[in-house]
This record gives sequence, C-alpha cells and structure tokens, in this order.
Amino acid sequence: MLEETERWLNDRSWSVTDRPLHQIMAAKQRTGQSVSVVLPALNEEETVGDIVAIIRHDLMQQVPLVDEIVVVDSGSTDRTSQVAAAAGARVVHRDHILPRIPAAPGKGEVLWRSLLVTSGDIVCFIDADLKEFSSDFVSGIVGPLLTDPGVDLVKAMYDRPLGGATGQGGRVTELMARPLLNMHWPQLAGFVQPLGGEYAARRRLLERLPFPVGYGVELGMLVDALHLVGLDALAQVDVGVRKHRHQDGQALGRMAAAIYRTAQLRLARGHLIRPSLTQFERGSDGFEARTYSVDTEERPPITEIEEYAERRVA
Repeated sequence: MLEETERWLNDRSWSVTDRPLHQIMAAKQRTGQSVSVVLPALNEEETVGDIVAIIRHDLMQQVPLVDEIVVVDSGSTDRTSQVAAAAGARVVHRDHILPRIPAAPGKGEVLWRSLLVTSGDIVCFIDADLKEFSSDFVSGIVGPLLTDPGVDLVKAMYDRPLGGATGQGGRVTELMARPLLNMHWPQLAGFVQPLGGEYAARRRLLERLPFPVGYGVELGMLVDALHLVGLDALAQVDVGVRKHRHQDGQALGRMAAAIYRTAQLRLARGHLIRPSLTQFERGSDGFEARTYSVDTEERPPITEIEEYAERRVA
C-alpha cells in the first residue's frame, strides 16, 4: 500500500462513535448547513418504510439533524411509493424530474436527478433495501462533513454478511472494484466499501461530478472526486453491519461489467471496449446465450443543466 494511503487510513478513517450526536448537532447549528437524505428506490416496499421511519424518528423528531427525506422512485411496480410516503418521506418519481431529458435506467440516473429535487448543503445517499437499519448510517457519514470543513465526501464502511458468513458480501467489490482501484488508483485502495451505496457529500462537490447512469456511479464518483478535491477531502466511517437483499450471480456479472466500463472510460477515453456482456442460462435445449448492453451513458455535472442553474437563481 502507498505510504500516502496508509497515512490516509489513519487520518481519515473513523468510527461512528468518534462523533457523538450532540457534537454533530452543535456543528450543524454553528455552521447552519442543511442535510438532505435521498433514497433511490425500485421495488423496495418491504424495507423502504422502516428506513424512512427510523430516520424521521431519530434524526428529525428526536434531534433536527436531517432537514428532508426524499425517496426517488425509479419505476417501482409494487407499493414502494405509497409505503415511503406513509412513513413520512417526500416521494418523487424519477420520470417527473427534468422530463425534457428521457430517463435512462439505472441507479446513477436517479442520484443525478435527485440533486434537482433536494436543497441540502450536504446530500446523503442511502440504499432502500437495507434490513435492520440504524440511523447511525446517516449520522455517521454526515458527521465528518459538519465537523470538518476539509472533508467533502464520506463513505460508510461496514461488515457485509452473506448467508450467515461474516464478511462474505460485497462480491463485486472484491472481484472487480478492489483490484481496479489497487492497480489504477492506489490512493483509493484504503476504502473498505468503495461500492457501498451509503455515502454523503457536499452539494458543491456533487454539482461538479459527472454521473454514470448505472452501477458504475459509486466507482466513478470516487475516482472523479479524487481528481477534483484530492485524497484528504475523502473519508470513511465504520457504521457496523450492513444487511440487505443480495442479487444473483448473473446480476452481479452485469454490475461488474458496468463498473469495469466506468473505470475503462476514465483510464483511456480514446480506446473504448465493446459495451456488452454475454451470459448463459440453461434452457430446454441446453445453454442459451443472452447478451446485455453495459451502461455507457453518463450525465454531465448538474451545473451544466439549465433547469438546475435556474433553480439556484430562484
């Protein structure tokens, strides 16, 4: 590991217990910064309500840390929107945000559009499929941004159990993202969960970042933030254990392809590889090939969008 990365691990890796809630609240009151929490959601009716309710109770009613909770529904066919609204979130459909630009499928698309319907100085992203959720996930990653003006982006780190086995989750992280970062961006090798969906950042940074529309958004954001603000402006906080719905192997393969594509675009934009992935499934006549396109589209920094600029002026 690079000496710089080892130093960063000591200086910019914290535990949620390092910043008690009263200290975070004092910093919020002193600085006057507002906090938005965004949950991108697609068919998460089983979990999204509990997450929203816990954040509202712990971080809006008990203490006023969070100023707004917005669930952006990216086309759910279940009761995700109704459950989220009943729990107290403001629900916005992805297709109703910036309708002049047709929405692309993918998580990154939802996160990018969420900047248009939130107002916080700090934006905190939380996946909507978490089980046994704790509000520490929010306060833990928002805390450094409120207390340390030198920090611009904070990722959550945690254990990821799989089938009862500790530390066996995060398969795409271990098989794709971690090797990529270690080989090409070794300064980022200290991130425990580089692909984790729980992170918070200052709006002024998010405004300057391009957003891959799909699964590559987390890796792309880390790499681009490193180049924009430097390693010391990035941090991570240990929030315990993350339990969520796991995807099957083929879905993980498509995720890995999108992440590789995102990395490749940042390594050599002039030499582009074939943006598709063929996988195999057994059918009635043997194995059948199925080819999927790999997310290649990226949204520009949000400040380049006319509607966002008009919103800021207003």
